[in-house]
Amino acid sequence: MDIGMLWFDNDPKTDLVTKLTEASAYYLKKYGKAPNLCFVHPSMIVQFSGQLKSLEIRQNPVIRPHHFWLGRQL
Repeated sequence: MDIGMLWFDNDPKTDLVTKLTEASAYYLKKYGKAPNLCFVHPSMIVQFSGQLKSLEIRQNPVIRPHHFWLGRQL
């Protein structure tokens, strides 16, 4: 993924799956296609208890905590 959308959500009451679902919906509305790849900080992976069928989650230490880099991998 070369181009993506950076999303920030630090709400401690919202789980990671909900945050990613909301970010994905916004991406779809804005760009017309759903994201299929998301990079998150390694500390965020611990919170990931669910599975999103269409979104691959990868960890990357360059991404700051509470930030999500969503995009499409071709």
